[in-house]
Amino acid sequence: MSSETTIRPPRTMMEVFTSLPEGTMAQLIENNLVMSPAPTDRHQWMLTEIGAELRNFIKATKKGTVRLAPYDVYFDEKNVYQPDIVFISNERKHLIKTNGLHGAPSFVIEILSPSTANYDLTEKKEAYARFGVTEYWIVDPADNATTGFILVNDEYHEFFKGTGLIESKLLDWKLDFEAEGF
Repeated sequence: MSSETTIRPPRTMMEVFTSLPEGTMAQLIENNLVMSPAPTDRHQWMLTEIGAELRNFIKATKKGTVRLAPYDVYFDEKNVYQPDIVFISNERKHLIKTNGLHGAPSFVIEILSPSTANYDLTEKKEAYARFGVTEYWIVDPADNATTGFILVNDEYHEFFKGTGLIESKLLDWKLDFEAEGF
């Protein structure tokens, strides 16, 4: 009697994605597996600092919860992203599963990296709007430029452009990087 096990190769990109080792820096963007190197030190520092400020605010106001990358956000069978910072409102907490968030977070911040900036500015931005992320922020660590978008009728409208400043409409939260010494 043989105890052979037949291993079936993955048949979809989602199967490939879910077979990757835990912690792999990979995203499934419009059914394409996109892998990237670890972020730069400046990117990682900004992620930690902005994330901590947002987490402290959310913890104090009890509006929901915050997750930092790498954290998988499953939108559909062709799109699983690892946004830098996500806020999940209390109303959307039921979407949190053991392997990540299954549905749209309320708020996303992407800190641009040379290897993924184009995705953050195009495909991911379009998908965030399509899947219902209410507020989307882009932060450029090279010059602290920030741009905020709010979802209106299923499309993003730019409502803020500045330097070293995030002013969230959704959260009624303000962070001044310049003042914080970023």
